[in-house]
Amino acid sequence: MAGIQFNTKEHPFFDELKKKVDNYFATNNLKQTGNFKLYSKTTILFLSFGVIFWLLVFVPMPIWLSVILCSLFGINLAAIGFNVMHDGAHGSFSSKTWVNEIMGHSLNLMGGDVHLWKIKHNLIHHSFTNIDGYDDDIDIKPFMRTTTIQPKKPIHEWQHIYSVALYSLTYVLWIFYFDWKKYFSGKIGLTPIRKFSTKDHVIFWATKIIHFGFFFALPMYTVGVLQTIVGYLIAAFVCGMILSYVFQMAHVMENTEFVDPSLSEGKLEDEWAVHQIKTTSNFATQNKVISWFTGGLNYQVEHHLFPRISHVHYPELNKLVKETCAQFGVRYNEYKTVVSAVKSHVNHLKTMGQMA
Repeated sequence: MAGIQFNTKEHPFFDELKKKVDNYFATNNLKQTGNFKLYSKTTILFLSFGVIFWLLVFVPMPIWLSVILCSLFGINLAAIGFNVMHDGAHGSFSSKTWVNEIMGHSLNLMGGDVHLWKIKHNLIHHSFTNIDGYDDDIDIKPFMRTTTIQPKKPIHEWQHIYSVALYSLTYVLWIFYFDWKKYFSGKIGLTPIRKFSTKDHVIFWATKIIHFGFFFALPMYTVGVLQTIVGYLIAAFVCGMILSYVFQMAHVMENTEFVDPSLSEGKLEDEWAVHQIKTTSNFATQNKVISWFTGGLNYQVEHHLFPRISHVHYPELNKLVKETCAQFGVRYNEYKTVVSAVKSHVNHLKTMGQMA
């Protein structure tokens, strides 16, 4: 990580933008953390989590209804991740640290480890977005090629097709492979993980054991082994697919830039904020349903510029960011709809699979 240096001598873009954002919150007497909109949404999501789980585990029902509820459970898991865990782990859910910690650990409720996630996402991804060799999120080798900087293999010619299957496995691989790989290797990609404390070790193991008991042992006892495995996979595939596309449509697109640090010996011309805008893209920001469900992650540009500000404020920040981009001549990446964003992502994968 120490090998990358942004232009820190001059950062007029972010200085101007930060001034506008600070003025917005001061003028309107607003906190930068969540508000009743976020807290009411959190209540709805946790209640729906409990109700769906209870129905699936304790109420006999026909297969077709179980499949529907398992799919809804997967959607609910993704929504909790987008809205509750994400804001909590970034410290933007509440002004109280202990509340953020609790909400961030909703990831542990779903079987993941928030400590590892913070290192991978907050520290690495947000610092070195779309920088090859540093941003672990664009390193899906050998199965996929996200940038021309990465080596091309014959299989990549079909990646825009088989990516759907890979994305559906995201949740399962995350819980049962990647977390363990990071834990035992002590690295995320090439980045060493700072030593776990005793508390971190206890939470990691407790998380995995409780997840197995809650999502496997209990339903196996009440509804059966096969039903539990099939139901879990349905929910996991749905959740994984949603998670993957939302995050991929933020950075792996036709109009986002990818950086080869070897060309400049790790010294980048852009200031950090401009780099974030060039490597990030929004989608469907006028769609209130999408914004509600994704926890404002369709406002990915604003999130990358101000990760410590809750997503409930992104629609207003969006206006200030666009205004400042126009002022400094910085291109703002955005797709009007989910469909157009998905098309761009698929086209990008197709191009990367064919381009030398």
